[in-house]
Amino acid sequence: MVRAGARRTRTRKQRPFWVELPLLIGIALVLALLIKTFLVQAFSIPSDSMQNTLQKGDRVLVDKLTPWFGSEPERGEVIVFHDPAGWLDNMAVDPPNTVQKVLSFVGVMPSAEEKDLIKRVIGVGGDTVECAGDGPLKVNGAALDEPYVFPGNTPCSNDDGGTFKVTVPHGKLWLMGDHRQASSDSRYHRDDPNNGMVPVDQVVGRAVVIAWPVDRWSSLPVPDALSTAAGAAALPGSAVAVAAAPLVLLRRRRASH
Repeated sequence: MVRAGARRTRTRKQRPFWVELPLLIGIALVLALLIKTFLVQAFSIPSDSMQNTLQKGDRVLVDKLTPWFGSEPERGEVIVFHDPAGWLDNMAVDPPNTVQKVLSFVGVMPSAEEKDLIKRVIGVGGDTVECAGDGPLKVNGAALDEPYVFPGNTPCSNDDGGTFKVTVPHGKLWLMGDHRQASSDSRYHRDDPNNGMVPVDQVVGRAVVIAWPVDRWSSLPVPDALSTAAGAAALPGSAVAVAAAPLVLLRRRRASH
């Protein structure tokens, strides 16, 4: 019989690890899904259109957080975006297996089903972008120095699609690949409903880090020529700083057009 005022001690029985394991896995999956949805997502480079900046098979981490702070893509950024008007209609996609679907859903590996592309932002709303002959590429009348263009390529192409002068409407972007003579970008889709432009609301986020393979690990900074052109604004420093933390954590977990 327990005396009045005496403290009762209760022992809490510890659950077996095999019982707690499903709960831990569930928590990990929920966190991974939240990170993919709001912070950062991995994507795989499917073609050579961004060489030499990005190689086919590279995995990049895309910052999805910064747009939540009201920032829009700026000139020079490498961005991932949804297919705006059937750009990928003729591209075959291998169907993913069950494991790939699960890992893609939580953002651990790139999606094999989503039709996303990756290009560099050349013009934003209000910009005039033009090319003639072999170049140079001009934005608002200023010729650009483009060290990222694939060696042996010219900034512009002397063909029907490669010769143009366009003014980018507000809310749209003009995008081009770094491998200029091997990129089907805004230049070659001017007959689509967007006149080759990509709506800002179709942007997934900015590619900020090459995460795989390990020997190619590097950041993807904005080139000076485009970041300073016509007063291009920089990303909010606070947003980038916040985004950097999950990038590092995800790279440790995952050794994801």
